[in-house]
Amino acid sequence: MLEKPLNTRQAAILKLIEQNGAATIEELETNFDVTPQTLRRDLNMLADANLIQRFHGGASAAPSLSTHNVPYQDRQIHHLREKEAIAKEIARLIPDHSSLFINIGTTTETIAQALMQHHGLQIVTNNLHVASLMSQKEDFRVIVTSGEVRAKDGGIVGEATTEFVKQFRLDFGIIGISAIDDDGTLLDYDYREVRVAQAIIEHSRQVFLAADHSKFGRRAMVRLGSLTQANRFFTDRVPSPEIVELMQESNVALHLCPAL
Repeated sequence: MLEKPLNTRQAAILKLIEQNGAATIEELETNFDVTPQTLRRDLNMLADANLIQRFHGGASAAPSLSTHNVPYQDRQIHHLREKEAIAKEIARLIPDHSSLFINIGTTTETIAQALMQHHGLQIVTNNLHVASLMSQKEDFRVIVTSGEVRAKDGGIVGEATTEFVKQFRLDFGIIGISAIDDDGTLLDYDYREVRVAQAIIEHSRQVFLAADHSKFGRRAMVRLGSLTQANRFFTDRVPSPEIVELMQESNVALHLCPAL
């Protein structure tokens, strides 16, 4: 319980974390004109009151606040510069005339936009927004999976979607993720979406995982897999030493893509 009411800054920090799902000390420094030590004290106080959860270098929303995803329209604009930097780097590594899976998410939609200057791509996707965009290129071949369309974000999910994906073996699987736990576990909010993503990983020759720094320390409920299943991980800030060590042990290449 709170021993005293939150001051204006602490209330603003809490609101920011609730909206974004998580925030690092560095991110908070750009929003609040105080020292990192002050921000750590604020976070510790909020954590002691069970309003947030602390992790190394920042904090995430309390479990009761973070077990549901942020609305799609809000996710489109959150950390957009970071997503664009990640997308640019991924696009640089995808050759023309490649085949690729692209799954659900605003990060993967940004990657799809960055791929629009390529030639001869073959795309299988369960993301209607990606399909609508990439089908505008006459030299792209776009295949949309079967399954149930989620009204909230245009994602296609379900057992039929999973079985559809299993018919293919493609060059690249481009995977966005909602949360990465401290031990490298990949987490998401919808069990059906997770099953599709697992199938994409299993049927891709190379797996590119994309997640900005806000995904670290979030507490989504459904386990998708492990960061060690990716061949390359694209993010905008250096992960924790534990995550970096895990990646090195599993030969997962880290691509840092700082926002400009």
